Amino acid sequence: MTHSLQLMLLTGKYVPTPAPPSLVDALRSVQITAATEGASGFQLTFALGKRSAVTREMLPLGMLDPQTRIIVTVVVGGMPHVLMDGLITRQDQACGSSPGSSTLTVTGQDISIVMDQKVKKRSFPALVSSLQVTQVCAPYMRYGIVPVAVPPLIPDIPNVLETPPIQHGTDLEYLKALAQHVGYVFYVDSGPLPGANIAYWGPEVRVGVPQPALTVDSDAATNVESLSFGYDGTGRTAYAIDITEPNTKVTFSVPVPDVSPLRPPLAVRPAPAFKEEPLPDLTGRSLPEILLLGLGESARSSDVVTAQGRLDVLRYGHVLSPRRLVGVRGAGLTYDGLWYVRSVTHEIKRGEYKQSFSLAREGLVSNTPVVIP
Repeated sequence: MTHSLQLMLLTGKYVPTPAPPSLVDALRSVQITAATEGASGFQLTFALGKRSAVTREMLPLGMLDPQTRIIVTVVVGGMPHVLMDGLITRQDQACGSSPGSSTLTVTGQDISIVMDQKVKKRSFPALVSSLQVTQVCAPYMRYGIVPVAVPPLIPDIPNVLETPPIQHGTDLEYLKALAQHVGYVFYVDSGPLPGANIAYWGPEVRVGVPQPALTVDSDAATNVESLSFGYDGTGRTAYAIDITEPNTKVTFSVPVPDVSPLRPPLAVRPAPAFKEEPLPDLTGRSLPEILLLGLGESARSSDVVTAQGRLDVLRYGHVLSPRRLVGVRGAGLTYDGLWYVRSVTHEIKRGEYKQSFSLAREGLVSNTPVVIP
């Protein structure tokens, strides 16, 4: 358990600098959501007064206008954690009926939004997908975005005699579509230092050292406020590839391979598939592309066992991070063990830091008998 909590706020148009003390003093609450899928976002609420510096100086000068860059960092137990690096997209002012009840709320998205501002049309002749990612991300180095691209499991070497891959959309749209085609994910992760960001293009990271365990029903060792589990028996789908034999014109189905190359299993009893269906949209795709698409679709439907919970960071003693593994203990043999953290919502007020989180895995009974305390 730790009682040490500090919050640092940086603002600026291009290179964020420490926010003025008067702005930090006016800050009332912070809400940040980070997830594997979908855009991560933030919402900051400030107190307003007729004579406050926020009202008289910062708002008129545009210090909190849309497209202003915001970096939020917390220090818990002496360890810094960059929670968000993004741009303001909206500003809302609510005028109260009593002194001190007026507020200003700014809403924004993570820094990947800078990749979603301009529609482009270009081709990538003779470039494998991982090199396309590096080329697309190169102009965003000025935002501290460094690409990390993992080559696909099944190499797909482009044929220089065929039509090269063509981008017709924003860079963010293209990177996400490119990831989906090979069963990968794409997101921009803030940190590890303020102003630095990692543009990750690859499989979900389900390996590595797990985060400290979430403990329930264990008296003084309990460190979560609530934790519930669910098992959707209809959620998993088995996919097949329809192949037509050229001579006899007979069509037969080939099951998509197991998804374990992309996702090391976390459970001893994986959920069985509830339904079977052919892979959609295979026209014009090469065999490696079809296999990678099949692995990705199977992986997306495999996480049918989920958990939802809430914790107090000052009691937990750590900041729970999304897109990593975490242990669970005290819930019983069926649901204890390692889980993948799909999303985390940070809720910070003065003297209070809560997190709501969502976990997932592919089945019941963990294949790891012991988790990190």
